[in-house]
Amino acid sequence: MQTPAGPPTEVSLGAIPAGATVQIALSVNGVPRRVLVEPRVTLLDALRERMGLTGTKKGCDRGECGACTVLADGERIKSCLTLAVMRQGSEITTVEGLARDGELHPVQEAFIRHDAFQCGGCTPGQIMSAVACIREGHARSDDEVREWMSGNLCRCAAYQNIVAAVRDASREMGA
Repeated sequence: MQTPAGPPTEVSLGAIPAGATVQIALSVNGVPRRVLVEPRVTLLDALRERMGLTGTKKGCDRGECGACTVLADGERIKSCLTLAVMRQGSEITTVEGLARDGELHPVQEAFIRHDAFQCGGCTPGQIMSAVACIREGHARSDDEVREWMSGNLCRCAAYQNIVAAVRDASREMGA
């Protein structure tokens, strides 16, 4: 006869004492990285503060603006809402990792052509989200781009330039 399971205890969950750090392994922009973090550290803070990759921006710190968008195993995520330890073993791509062999990614080039940068605060997140939007096949119309990019807010009213850049990059990428 089985006894009913009680609530999990801290020990059974593998609790880590307050202030302790854990080592996590990630591949960031194609480079294997190991970093010590407290379990409460977000992926955003691990990237910016522990690894020195400041291209990913800290905006609202609540997942509302999308400035912190990165790709995790090819999917866009808001890195301020993700604990670094949750991404153990993941492939993380930041805006620093898009250019290859000194050439900008087609989305980066399209943002330049269409003057979609504005103040630049949201731009890295917009670019990372645009890359995923195109890969996901959601750049077939302006309305579709607006819908699938709606998790990234621009405070500078540059939406039309961003939509134009995403559509242009999508055509260039054959998506």
